[in-house]
Amino acid sequence: MTLARPALALLAAVFALAITAPMAGASANANTYDCGGHIEAGPPAPGDDDTQVQYVFACGGPITGYQIQPQIGHTGFSTDVSVFDQQNNAITTDSFTCNGDFPGWGINCVGKYTGDKYGKIVGSFAIATKLCDEPRVDPLLTVVYATADSKGVVTQYISGPYDLGRPRGCPASANGGKTRLSGDPSTVTPTTKPATTKKKAKAKTKAKKKATAKKKAAAKK
Repeated sequence: MTLARPALALLAAVFALAITAPMAGASANANTYDCGGHIEAGPPAPGDDDTQVQYVFACGGPITGYQIQPQIGHTGFSTDVSVFDQQNNAITTDSFTCNGDFPGWGINCVGKYTGDKYGKIVGSFAIATKLCDEPRVDPLLTVVYATADSKGVVTQYISGPYDLGRPRGCPASANGGKTRLSGDPSTVTPTTKPATTKKKAKAKTKAKKKATAKKKAAAKK
């Protein structure tokens, strides 16, 4: 299945979409673009009870496509993605169309992004878990740029991956500040500390019961 649930991209314009700012100035090399962004709770999607995750990012140069790669399988995504300037006005010359399977592990988008003033690309995807549950969703971003000369020879560039990080607006946790690119396995798999604590507690209870039994036996003698 390649269709996705309807997007509410236009609703994104009413949000304050401040992003993790890339470096100042346009990127000279399309293979090493300076891109940055974040994720947060997305607006509800009619008819979809899954958690909506909104992603926002910008790059210092033009792109013709990108891929979002969440480590938690997505259950849907916006098929039409809009671009906004720093004042949250829609840039009508720029937009993307997204495709992919769902459930799935990646979203592929193609279109146009001028990239001369760090316009904000705003899209969304859905997950079956709660936004702030651990391990929290932490998607990677890869961007591409393709050009063709007068003879039709295509030149392609790929830049990334960039880590969009854990969701904004969630309570602090032991994994705060950790990202997938940090290489910490706890960002992908749940922690096992609660189970270890429970096991130790059971061992202490068993030892206590054994000591009580010995005292009772000694008292009978």
